[in-house]
Amino acid sequence: MKKITFFLPVLVLIVAAALSSIFIVTETQRALVLQFGRVVAVKDDPGLSFKIPLIQEVVYYDDRILSLETAELEVTPLDDRRLVVDAFARYRIADVEQFRQAVGTGGIRSAEDRLDRILRAATREVLGSVNSNDILSTDRAALMLRIRNSAISEASNLGLLIIDVRLKRTDLPEQNLAATFARMRAEREREAADEIARGEEAAQRVRAQADRTVVELVSDASRQSEIARGEADAERNAIFADAYGADAEFFEFYRSLTAYSRALQGSNSTMVLSPDSEFFNYLKQADRP
Repeated sequence: MKKITFFLPVLVLIVAAALSSIFIVTETQRALVLQFGRVVAVKDDPGLSFKIPLIQEVVYYDDRILSLETAELEVTPLDDRRLVVDAFARYRIADVEQFRQAVGTGGIRSAEDRLDRILRAATREVLGSVNSNDILSTDRAALMLRIRNSAISEASNLGLLIIDVRLKRTDLPEQNLAATFARMRAEREREAADEIARGEEAAQRVRAQADRTVVELVSDASRQSEIARGEADAERNAIFADAYGADAEFFEFYRSLTAYSRALQGSNSTMVLSPDSEFFNYLKQADRP
């Protein structure tokens, strides 16, 4: 009975020591085995592992891709238009041993504070070397790659690998929005005025060309009408000449009757002429027996 009483606590201690010497590393983790604060082993593969109880301890770190949103940052591009920028980065712990040496017991919280400062400095440096139009454009992949490449060296000193950096928001500060909108409106109004002026100039050219075309067409039509009228008069005169040549006496008689009919109308039946005027030759002959 005394032996059982003696060995039972010993057995419990042995079991407890055996259980405390076992630790499990999952697929999403990496582990460091520390002995008196010094790294003695790195466990990268998932599964069961062992450590010395009471002397060694295990620290776990996330092996997945992590995200970090940087604090709001105000940058000044080359054209002195201040912009407010929000960015986020995706990173992972590439070297857990170096990570432990760099941040100590601060862990992820301390690492992200330092990484945030690194990203803010890289963002301010890169965006300060270009114009605001380049930042505000939709094609900003090259700028984000430059920010990543600028920060990747310092981040590697922390045992971190920056996978990607993205700009979420690039806006003007509130106090600059009204002035910027007014300037944009003035530029659009100037462009509209230029377009209207160019349109009026083009319209004037079209109208001038149309007026010139009208003058040319009317002139050509008048010329052709005069030619046609002259040809018609010539043809008429030729007909009269032929008729006169065929019977001169009848032609003279016909012309006299035509002159009488035009001169002796109801409203113009009074004429004052000399009695021996040639106008009455055929009337005199008509009075003869």
